Amino acid sequence: MGNPAMLEPVLASRKTRAQLAGSAVDPNHAPTMSDVTSDLATEQQRYPIGRFARRDSYSRDERAAHIARLEAQPERLREVIDGFTDADWEAPYRPGGWTVRQLVHHIADSHLNAFLRVKLGLTEATPTIKPYDQDAWVQLADARLDPSVSVALLTATHARFVAVLIAMTSDDFARDIMHPETGRMTLDQVVALYAWHGDHHLAQLEAYRAQR
Repeated sequence: MGNPAMLEPVLASRKTRAQLAGSAVDPNHAPTMSDVTSDLATEQQRYPIGRFARRDSYSRDERAAHIARLEAQPERLREVIDGFTDADWEAPYRPGGWTVRQLVHHIADSHLNAFLRVKLGLTEATPTIKPYDQDAWVQLADARLDPSVSVALLTATHARFVAVLIAMTSDDFARDIMHPETGRMTLDQVVALYAWHGDHHLAQLEAYRAQR
């Protein structure tokens, strides 16, 4: 997902078919139907539930749905990887992607950062958060551990994360943080982003499981 400073997850709307076709163009090659189909297939593999589209505000019901999605994600992760073998852990979750093992560890890394970002936003005035190089992180020694370690970490993180979220007021959700690359984000937007992020990677793992 992106450059070394990491917009994790990518903040973008879903590409249109015309944009995808355009991305295949070079000066000496007009896009064919095969090019467009290939680009669409790659987009679907990378973003099976679509790209995250940040909105200015969310309703109370939408906020509750985001929290419910976050609460459900650790158990969903446990279920989708149940029965995976050593061969599965070392297989790429999609062509050209991280291994399944790396992806599971990334989810825990990312959501631990999300939890800390919300806590910083609640206790400081528009703190500037620290991005990280997610591609470098999945090369570290801890990303070679058994994925059950990160399932346990995600479970514990989300238990505390959700406890904080359900105690927050509307004014709390309106507080903000500053991301060096994506700019100012309200905590409402951060929570929506990570509800999407967890579901996004779970959908990738579900797709891998369906075709393994």
